[in-house]
Amino acid sequence: MIPQKMRYVAHEPGGGPEVMRLAEMAIPEPGPRDVLIDVEFAGVNRPDLLQRAGKYPPPPGASPVLGLEVSGHVAALGPEVAEWKIGDEVCALTAGGGYAEYCLANAGHCLPVPNGLDLSKAAALPENLFTVWTNLIDRGRLKSGESLLVHGGSSGIGYMAIQLAVQRGARAFTTVGTEEKAEFCRKLGAVLAINYRAQDFVKEIQHATLQQGVDVILDMVGGDYVPKNLSLLALEGRLVQIAFLQSSTVPALDLREVMTRRLTITGSTLRPRSVQEKAAIAESLKQNVWPLLESGKMRVVINRVFPFTDVINAHRTIQESRHMGKIVLKW
Repeated sequence: MIPQKMRYVAHEPGGGPEVMRLAEMAIPEPGPRDVLIDVEFAGVNRPDLLQRAGKYPPPPGASPVLGLEVSGHVAALGPEVAEWKIGDEVCALTAGGGYAEYCLANAGHCLPVPNGLDLSKAAALPENLFTVWTNLIDRGRLKSGESLLVHGGSSGIGYMAIQLAVQRGARAFTTVGTEEKAEFCRKLGAVLAINYRAQDFVKEIQHATLQQGVDVILDMVGGDYVPKNLSLLALEGRLVQIAFLQSSTVPALDLREVMTRRLTITGSTLRPRSVQEKAAIAESLKQNVWPLLESGKMRVVINRVFPFTDVINAHRTIQESRHMGKIVLKW
């Protein structure tokens, strides 16, 4: 039986973690292609922190409730959904609404829980892997024999990017903020993990690549990293920008390097993408990444599971970058 109301995480229009609180609201009704998920776990991501702070409003029509990925059981189906049945275990990318006891997701954005993984680990997959796949493979065009530099290799995005690069036959380099995080990334397959607080990552990458540079850079920092990244790209290299921990603007940037070395600067955001685009990414993941998860060639690292009643500390942990791997919430 589905109740009429559910608990969810409410928050003020903008502020720190302390503005969040549990509240009650009506359970959403599935649209024609929607799946209603009885949520067991929800992943915590930096876009959640930005939305809570009032800096990342949900797109038109999306739920105003935080949360971009969940795992749980199918509780109800829209009339046009044929590929799922009530009771199925799923994980899903959502347009919002994940920090709640029940959440809607498009049927095409749901994926089966990989064999061998439990629901807590499944909740840690969608947002990170949708992002990594579409940016590293679709846009970055990373191929076997190439090299990747990913900034923030111990983050949810970073540790998945390292593993996917290794499985596709590429060499993975990364930057991190502590030696503990560097060792974490090395164990995942990174050939070089640079503590940017103690080393100059530009010099280290130049040395490691014999001054040739890397083929792809996946960056979440922006700001003064942009010219450094361009200087580290090899001929025909690709810089893929997916976030801005520093700034989205660069005061002075000489683009002659882009011309002379035929570089590509690209990037994307996931949340505003069309239903069809996200469904295509889901299918790519099911075909290409789910077998790697089920065989153990790629693994899910859960740093900590917080109860929803402790969502404030979950956000603080990510905000202070105290984690390696993934933070998830549990009802």
